[in-house]
Amino acid sequence: MAVATVFSTSSRMLALSRHSLLSPLLSVKSFRRFYRGDSPTDSQKDMIEIPLPPWQERTDESIETKRARLLYESRKRGMLENCILLSLFAKEHLQHMTEKQLNLYDRLINEPSNDWDIYYWATEAKPAPEIFENEVMALLRDFAKNKNKEQRLRAPDLEYLFEKPR
Repeated sequence: MAVATVFSTSSRMLALSRHSLLSPLLSVKSFRRFYRGDSPTDSQKDMIEIPLPPWQERTDESIETKRARLLYESRKRGMLENCILLSLFAKEHLQHMTEKQLNLYDRLINEPSNDWDIYYWATEAKPAPEIFENEVMALLRDFAKNKNKEQRLRAPDLEYLFEKPR
C-alpha cells in the first residue's frame, strides 16, 4: 500500500512539473517578423517586435571599401538561399556597379530586418516595397531567374576575389 501511495504521489509530481515546464510555452503569443517600417495593427498588439536601429548610408568609405564590404555581406547572410543568390550576384555585378548602384544595393541587403523578405522580392514571390523598386532590384530579379540555367548550388569559391574584373 505504501508503494502505491508513493507511486501515485510521484506521478502527480511528475505531471505537475511537466505542466509547469510546458505552460510558459503554451502561453506564448504568436511571433511574426516585420519589415522595418511596418507596425502591428490593433489585432497584432500581442506580437513581439524587436526594434532595430534605422539603416544609415555609410558616406565615409571609399568605393573599393564599399565593394569589399558588400561582397562580404553578400556572402555572409545567415540563410543559405541568400548566401548563394547574393554572393553569385555580387560576383557577377559588383565590380561593374556605379557608386549610385552600390548605394542602392547596400540599402537593399542591409535595411530589411528579415532576409526572407529580400529572397521573396528577388524571386518575385512577394512585391518589394516601393523604396526598393530600382535598377538594382531589376538586376537582382533578372539574375534570380537564371535564364542561362547555371548550376547554383553553392556560393562561389573565393579565388575570384583575386581575378581581374572583366
